[in-house]
Amino acid sequence: MPTTLPQSNLPGLELLHRGKVRDVYALSDDRLLMVATDRLSAFDVVLPNPIPGKGEMLTQISNFWFGKTAHLVPNHLLDVPLAEVLPPGTDLALYEKRAVVARRLKPVPVEAIARGYLIGSGWKDYQATGALCGIQLPADLRQAQQLPAPIFTPSTKAAVGDHDENVSYDVVVNAVGAELAGKVRDATLAIYQWAAAYAAERGIIIADTKFEFGTDASGKLYVMDEMLTPDSSRFWPADEYRVGISPPSYDKQFVRDYLETQDWNKTAPGPVIPDNVIAATAAKYAEALQRLAGLKLD
Repeated sequence: MPTTLPQSNLPGLELLHRGKVRDVYALSDDRLLMVATDRLSAFDVVLPNPIPGKGEMLTQISNFWFGKTAHLVPNHLLDVPLAEVLPPGTDLALYEKRAVVARRLKPVPVEAIARGYLIGSGWKDYQATGALCGIQLPADLRQAQQLPAPIFTPSTKAAVGDHDENVSYDVVVNAVGAELAGKVRDATLAIYQWAAAYAAERGIIIADTKFEFGTDASGKLYVMDEMLTPDSSRFWPADEYRVGISPPSYDKQFVRDYLETQDWNKTAPGPVIPDNVIAATAAKYAEALQRLAGLKLD
């Protein structure tokens, strides 16, 4: 059975950050320990009950994609055995599939989003303005329609409990400079296009996805945190895809759709998610892991 870990506890290690899903600890000046918990967030709110095994699945699928795309963009992973860095007495089985040792990087303060299809907040922005993040799009596009070409649509990186906000590319340039903004945009689109082609061969459409990047002391850019997971992407089964509707998905859209039926203002605290929605969401994550990476939880 998968392990369940709503929150990590590693005495003796310095906790740097407890995010929506990941807990980050300092190992040294240049190394981190990142732990993917089973917390679930939706609409930027951490929900009360976890999804068992979710952190393990997120870590395994991220590691798979990091390996597959290393020829495109370097990533934060370090080849360091977990047993060497966990505090004495820690249950290795609880952490071995959900934790990684990573480079300690300076985060680029932007959510780097690639969109190949018009859905979610992008669809809402398009309906209101005919554009997305300052990019004018063709008229008369429909919900879930494929865009003429993938586009880079950045957003702000919100704190826990706050909401990300779509912004123009110029905002990114002003925040980090033209050179770094260009590298982030190009890396985002390169990874997305490669992964979308890979997934398409396995019957899955990657509608959109979000990356995070960081730089080392020399300014070298790395992709970090997570990659192409059900938390950071919309995965659609190609054989059920239809333009004009929100397609069924292998991601947490299942939870979002449930929450949209609730009398909730999308601020903390979030509602408790019923057991059947938790189980169905876990099954969606597991199916994505198997279809894309060929991996199963024990």
